[in-house]
Amino acid sequence: MTSTVHLSVIIPAYNEEPNFKKGTLDEVPRYLDKQNYTYEILIVDDGSEDSTAKLADEFSRKHKNIKVIKNPHQGKAETVKTGVKEAKGELILFTDFDQATPLSEVEKLLKFIPDCDIVIGSRQLPGAKREKEPIHRHLMGLVFNLIVQMIAVRGIWDTQAGFKLFKSKVAKPLFAGLKVYGKGKVVKGALVTAFDVELLFIAKKRGFKIKEVPIIWHHMATSRVSPIKDSIRMLRDVIKIRLNDIKGVYKNSS
Repeated sequence: MTSTVHLSVIIPAYNEEPNFKKGTLDEVPRYLDKQNYTYEILIVDDGSEDSTAKLADEFSRKHKNIKVIKNPHQGKAETVKTGVKEAKGELILFTDFDQATPLSEVEKLLKFIPDCDIVIGSRQLPGAKREKEPIHRHLMGLVFNLIVQMIAVRGIWDTQAGFKLFKSKVAKPLFAGLKVYGKGKVVKGALVTAFDVELLFIAKKRGFKIKEVPIIWHHMATSRVSPIKDSIRMLRDVIKIRLNDIKGVYKNSS
């Protein structure tokens, strides 16, 4: 890899052995190899309890420009944050391992760089496609989005889609400024959080230009999401963000 590349793609991984065996990531390097810009793929293992780390190493040996980073299990916020620290790209994208949003959708986001600092995929805007999503999950998302609008981040209709593009000079200080889930605390089990809300909240406070773009998203069945427990945790996170702001926590975040 060169010292600087155009696009860094960060893929957090936690117990992804079934997805590896299905070849979920195969299209990622295949797509990027066809582009006319330089890239790197950073697979950040979040302390997986299965063979994810081993399979990631094997995957990296089969393809170029892939780096595997191994973290203790600290949750998605710290996992992505680690990738951002290590990223060499002028632009940084983080995307979910299951590729619910195909990587090729990045073309829609890249159109708005360099005019915007952050471009995020949205499942809510007109033109977006949500495929095979259970109605209860859709309703949960709508309710959460309304709460986020009222309490924390106004004007953004989908803070939670795991498909976000940043200028590197914006991403690195933003992730360093996370307070709710940016402390490197070791956790147990799957952890669904609202770190995206805090990230966008801080970005708005700093005056960064954010663009929301409709994307294609396929619902992927998972046992990691607990509708009641995770909804309560995410609501608590949003309230913490507002309380942190009242206390002036984000004024000096860097």
